[in-house]
Amino acid sequence: MGNGEVAPDIEDRSVLTKVAPAPNSSIAYGPLPDQVADCFFSADLGQATARPLLMLIHGGYWRPRFDREHLRTFAAALAAAGWQVVSIEYRRIPGDPDAMVADVRAAIENLPDQITGHNGQVIIIGHSAGGHLALWAAAQVALAEHSRTQITGVIALAPVSDLELAQQLDLNDGGVRDFLGCPAQERADLNPMYLPPLCPVTCLHGNLDSLVPITLSRNYVAAHAGNTVNLIEIEGVAHFELIDPSSIAWPAVLEALRSIS
Repeated sequence: MGNGEVAPDIEDRSVLTKVAPAPNSSIAYGPLPDQVADCFFSADLGQATARPLLMLIHGGYWRPRFDREHLRTFAAALAAAGWQVVSIEYRRIPGDPDAMVADVRAAIENLPDQITGHNGQVIIIGHSAGGHLALWAAAQVALAEHSRTQITGVIALAPVSDLELAQQLDLNDGGVRDFLGCPAQERADLNPMYLPPLCPVTCLHGNLDSLVPITLSRNYVAAHAGNTVNLIEIEGVAHFELIDPSSIAWPAVLEALRSIS
């Protein structure tokens, strides 16, 4: 769609209700109930130890009713493909975005030391609003310089990467304003458009996405053209196919992972 136009909603949401494997375990990265993560371990430890740990950040337009459980099918498929995976939860308090990013920071800094069977590196994968949080993490100096956590790269799946445009389009019925508690222009520090990444970033976006129009990813990549940022546009794919291992988007997700592993 052009000029930020929102496509008609033709979304296949079936992945959200699929019966998914339970995680191998769940671990805490802080004392609060939402400061936890689900772990999905590869059966091939030899292969997994040579690869980065995958850290997943779920979407849901930062709203409290959406949690990490809808990523279980995705996380289990990544583990079956040979990675160690942690899928994080985080506080989703409308109007308190600083709690969310604080949790993302704490998870990235603390969880890798609790996971055996990876090579000391981390790839962050975020979907939708989780893609926004992943892009925020990609730009953090403290995270990039953290002595125990080396972020190899970020994969942002249909990310809400342009908060000002998302607000202008009123995506998810005021999702950005509810998240921030203020106009997007007042929180440039949380808008990936103004946050140059410090590691390689790959955005994957379907051209039929009606929930997060592909224009947002195009804007982000254009804003950071001098950095190691690229966009893979997938024809015939909408929003949720990017986290559905049975979809036509799945090979592109695996290829993006292998390219930075």
